[in-house]
Amino acid sequence: MTDSVPGAFMRAELFSQPETWARAADMRDEQKLLPAAGTRVAVVGCGTSWFIAQSYAALRETSGLGITDAYAASEAFLDRDYDAVVALTRSGTTSEVLELAEQIKGRIPVIGVIGDPTSPLVDLVDEAVLMPFADEQSVVQTRFATTALTLFRASLGLDGDVARSITDASAVLAATDDAALAEAEQYTFLGRNWTIGLAHEAALKMRESSQSWTESYPSMDYRHGPIAIAAPGRITWQFGVAPEGLADQVQATGGRFVQHDVDPLADLVRLHRVALERAVAKGLDPDLPRNLTRSVVLDA
Repeated sequence: MTDSVPGAFMRAELFSQPETWARAADMRDEQKLLPAAGTRVAVVGCGTSWFIAQSYAALRETSGLGITDAYAASEAFLDRDYDAVVALTRSGTTSEVLELAEQIKGRIPVIGVIGDPTSPLVDLVDEAVLMPFADEQSVVQTRFATTALTLFRASLGLDGDVARSITDASAVLAATDDAALAEAEQYTFLGRNWTIGLAHEAALKMRESSQSWTESYPSMDYRHGPIAIAAPGRITWQFGVAPEGLADQVQATGGRFVQHDVDPLADLVRLHRVALERAVAKGLDPDLPRNLTRSVVLDA
C-alpha cells in the first residue's frame, strides 16, 4: 500500500476497526483511569473528538454514573465544579485542547485519551490513556474515534454492546450491497441519545472525504423543520432506533429512509466505507481532503 492510491490509508484504517475495538475493550487497566462513578465530568474535544465526547457523555449519564457534559474545547464552561475533565484528541497537538489543559492544570484533574504518545498533551494531563495502535495516517479519522468510543463503552460496563459492535462491524465490512448508498444527492443523519454524536460524526465524515452536502440532527427534532430538505434522490440515515412513524414520513417525501439492524457504531463503519467509495468515485483523496490537515494547530 502506498499513499499514491487515493484513500489507501483510510481504507486500511477503517477495515481495521474490529481489531482495534477488541484491543480497546481489553484495556481494563486504562479504563480504570477514566472518571469513577458518581463524579461530575466534562468531556472535551474538537471536530470528530467533540462528537465522540457527546456520545460518551450521553452513555455515561444514562448509565447513572454521574453528570457528564460534552464541549467543543474552544467553548467549554469549566467553572461548574467538575471533578475531572476528559480530553480526547488523536494527535495531542490540537491548539484548543492544549490551551484548555494548560488553563486548568492543577485545578481540575485532566485525563487525556490520546493517539500519539509523543504529543505535548501527554505531559500536560494528570493521567494519559494512550492508544497509538489506533492512530492514523489518513487526515480523515475513522478508527481512532470509534476505538476511543469503544474504550468508553467498555469502561461503562457495556460489554455486551461492545461485543455486538465488533461482530456487527465485521459483518458490515464483509458486505457488498451498500454501493447505492454512495449515490445520493444529499444526506441527513439522525440519532437519539448517544447516537446523536454518531449522526454528527457521520455528516462530518461525508463532508470531509467527499465534499458532499450533509446535515445532522437529533431524530425527534428532524420533523421541526429539517425534514423540508427530504426529497427524491436524498437519503435520511438513522443511527439506532427511529421514532415511531418517522420512516413513513420521510418516504412520503420521496426520499429514502435508511436504517440498519446493527449496533450503531458498526453502522458508522458502514458510513465510513460509503464515504470512501463516494470520494474515490468523485476523483477525491480522503487521505488528503481539501483545506484540512491532520491536526489544527493555530499560530500564537
